[in-house]
Amino acid sequence: MGIFPRTCLAGFLAVMVIASVAQDQKTEIKHAPAPATSPASGHEMFVSYCASCHGKDAKGNGPAAAALNAAPADLTTLAKKNGGKFPDMKVTSVLRGQASVAAHGSQEMPVWGPIFWRMSQGHPVEVQQRIANLSSYIKSLQEK
Repeated sequence: MGIFPRTCLAGFLAVMVIASVAQDQKTEIKHAPAPATSPASGHEMFVSYCASCHGKDAKGNGPAAAALNAAPADLTTLAKKNGGKFPDMKVTSVLRGQASVAAHGSQEMPVWGPIFWRMSQGHPVEVQQRIANLSSYIKSLQEK
């Protein structure tokens, strides 16, 4: 069944986009359960949880971006905007749901700390592994 039971998935929402066929139709956002991923793969988690808004290239151009009230951040420029140093603590704080990010709305959507906690069935080591690996992956995407 994967890393966690299907009943745990029922409460988690991830933004998925159904692209409209006609250009004049508005993009429809569909809420779906967060898919199971390996806590060891930052790339897999990014593609599953972040790319719908931030884009697979992390530049803020994901398929759901146009339907959001605030444009998603270009995650490839975090270090550049922070004097050349990747803001590890800020990224970790955002992923945990401890920092307020206007584009994410309330801390209930879609910051991943609480969702990772439920996915891991409350195992703090796995939650930390997920957050650390996702943060490391985002760090690897920084513009040189």
